[in-house]
Amino acid sequence: MASTRYDRVVSDARPTGADGFARLALKLDAVATGLNGIAYLALATVLDSFFGVTTEVQYPVGAFLLLYAVGVLAVGTRKDISRTGLTAVVVANLLWVVLSLVVVVSGALSPTGVGALWIVLQSLTVGGFAALQYVGLKRM
Repeated sequence: MASTRYDRVVSDARPTGADGFARLALKLDAVATGLNGIAYLALATVLDSFFGVTTEVQYPVGAFLLLYAVGVLAVGTRKDISRTGLTAVVVANLLWVVLSLVVVVSGALSPTGVGALWIVLQSLTVGGFAALQYVGLKRM
């Protein structure tokens, strides 16, 4: 089989060694976050009425999520995962959880019941990623 210049990129992204669990958690987080960001950008007008969160909020949040997903993926696909980078992702995810719950409790964005439920479920998912990433950090 012929080797290509992309072989190293694929091999560096495989979950091997002591950082395999962290690498997997980071990649799952990046995919979920990226898909969420794409949904906010592509479906903002539909989600506006469904979630009760305006497009003026969804567009910047969607763009942020896409950029954040790229950053998380960058941390998770490096040859050696940076403990500092992984810690930063865990802290950022925990901050997202707290701020999401503050938004729901305060009613700051006036979400519908479905929107509030979505924000809570999303924060629980992000908290789950933070927990998995923390376990991965401890295993490194």
